[in-house]
Amino acid sequence: MKSEEYMKRVFDLVHQHHEWFRNSIPLIASENVTSPAVRELLICDFQHRYAEGWPGERVYAGCKYIDQVELLAMELARELFEAEHANVQPISGVTANLATYTALTDPGDTMMCLSIAMGGHISMGKKKFGGTAGAVHGLEIEYFPFDETRMNIDVEAAEEKIKQVKPKLVTFGGSVFLFPHPVKELAPIAKDVGAHVMYDAAHVAGLIAGKHFQDPLREGAEVMTCSTHKTLPGPQHGMILCTKELADRINRAVFPGVVSNHHLHAVAALVVTLAEMMKFGKEYASQIIKNAKALGKALYDQGINVLCADLGFTQSHILLADITKYGDGGTIEQKLENANIILNRNLLPWDPRQGRNYKHPGGIRIGTSEVTRLGMKEREMKTIAEFIVRVVVDGEPEERIAQEVAEFRKEYQKICYCFESPIEAYEYISLSSSQ
Repeated sequence: MKSEEYMKRVFDLVHQHHEWFRNSIPLIASENVTSPAVRELLICDFQHRYAEGWPGERVYAGCKYIDQVELLAMELARELFEAEHANVQPISGVTANLATYTALTDPGDTMMCLSIAMGGHISMGKKKFGGTAGAVHGLEIEYFPFDETRMNIDVEAAEEKIKQVKPKLVTFGGSVFLFPHPVKELAPIAKDVGAHVMYDAAHVAGLIAGKHFQDPLREGAEVMTCSTHKTLPGPQHGMILCTKELADRINRAVFPGVVSNHHLHAVAALVVTLAEMMKFGKEYASQIIKNAKALGKALYDQGINVLCADLGFTQSHILLADITKYGDGGTIEQKLENANIILNRNLLPWDPRQGRNYKHPGGIRIGTSEVTRLGMKEREMKTIAEFIVRVVVDGEPEERIAQEVAEFRKEYQKICYCFESPIEAYEYISLSSSQ
């Protein structure tokens, strides 16, 4: 192809993506949609600039306004999460985790966390699995004992294992995060054996900010890491909140440890996200959880084995369902995508024992952050459940459901829980005359 044809092709594909999402139900638990104000800052001139170092101590000139914006982001983050220190330079949640490992441990030290099958993130993985903690930082990984019926850490067994293993770092949090973790119960045990306590809030940062989940920094965590684009509906970026005693170590681990320039346009966009959460976060977080519970019940009542029914299915934005009665997670994921229902396959804790893998696991993971951001509430969750059941249980043609989903989505094109704007959620904003 000629260069012009490549340019036309990429614009065509991106336009098609926008149109597809206008007509789909987005249920990926690790995604969200930003407000128009956030999107505007993501294309500002900050994206062209460098600001290595700390505000007021940069390697580069030209940062007098960039410094002020970063200080605003730090101030808002400290206030929103009631943290003693905030570092807003990590460019992702994984980078935030790696910086924390660097600050608090040495290669060869032991970290205790959840296994991936039990909900842990790949950044917590062992070296043999290519995980960040093991393969990049060289940590030895020990897993928390896990209660599969309650989908949470087994407190008594974990207490004994912490005393036995004596890890240097105990890390709570993960990618499948239905219920608050027992930070309050286990943090004192960890500290008694000389461990630092970390909490990966990538998935639940918005719920924590909205005061509708646990409060790890008050429950014994010394460091809370997060990405900023899940229940916290901002740019794809990262953040670390910690005690003042660890501030210098965290800062040095971020720069020059794992970050050079830190995507300054995303820092500006993060300011708006944090401001939105200051104003709308409590209402938004509350509705996310209400929607998750309502969707879980509606699916369960119609034959989908959503886990932890006796516990109300979830206390977060995430639902996990055992889908093996109808197929494997990979096949079901594809069928639902064909029907314009976008969610993801997910390992269940018992899948490895039963010979399943991440490509064809026994589960699906469903998140309600983005559909809530589009203004949907409990009534709409029942409709979404019906669409899913018609594909998974009843085996209706996926193309037919896709058409009905597109019709359903016509009423939900605005972004809620943010400052007013006429721009729709998936509206493509054109800047180029060549399009």
